Amino acid sequence: MTDDGKPSLVVVPYEAFRRMCPDAAQGLVPNSIVNRMFDTGLTPMAAWREHLRLTQDEVAARLGISQSAYAQMETGKRPRKATLNKVAQAMGLEVEQLAW
Repeated sequence: MTDDGKPSLVVVPYEAFRRMCPDAAQGLVPNSIVNRMFDTGLTPMAAWREHLRLTQDEVAARLGISQSAYAQMETGKRPRKATLNKVAQAMGLEVEQLAW
């Protein structure tokens, strides 16, 4: 409560928050992924794949390409927007989570 007796904070379960504000959580990246990128030099795509416990073979299969083709995509410094869209969909992510 504030000094004048009005509520200043509200705590709700995360799922309730998402229902109330569906766009608020869009594009969030967990701290563990950010740390993994900075600690090991991984790209966002590689860090997410490891976080989701997927192999390059599994993601490549979802994309309908070879593992080596996916490996090249994953190590690219500036993937094309179309590439990010496809990989995000294959991993169940939003493009914004891969493009930063």
